Amino acid sequence: VQLQASGGGLVQAGGSLTLSCAASGGTFTDYAIAWFRQAPGKEREFVATVTWTGLTTDYEDSVKGRFTVSRDDARNTAYLQMNSLKPEDTAVYYCAAQGRESTSFDAWGQGTLVTVSS
Repeated sequence: VQLQASGGGLVQAGGSLTLSCAASGGTFTDYAIAWFRQAPGKEREFVATVTWTGLTTDYEDSVKGRFTVSRDDARNTAYLQMNSLKPEDTAVYYCAAQGRESTSFDAWGQGTLVTVSS
């Protein structure tokens, strides 16, 4: 499977953005989708994930209640809805796919930059 992340941009603090992760070349429903981010000078960190069924989601503590991860299997696309954005959310955001039998991520998107101004 190949992934392409999009939707990043510049937004003021308190604003919203929705990131998309479009998949191709595989059976989308065979993969859980996760979002990660990497801020300048920092290590990449987990943000959110949705299982292949779409029934279970998980979030990093700092984004709980502000971010929502979802998937549309008919469109082979996952989303990260980000509300109440803070300057500390500024980072390059990546999506990744993990197959049902995989112990690691099988594919990564290229990243999309989110910049939150104060």
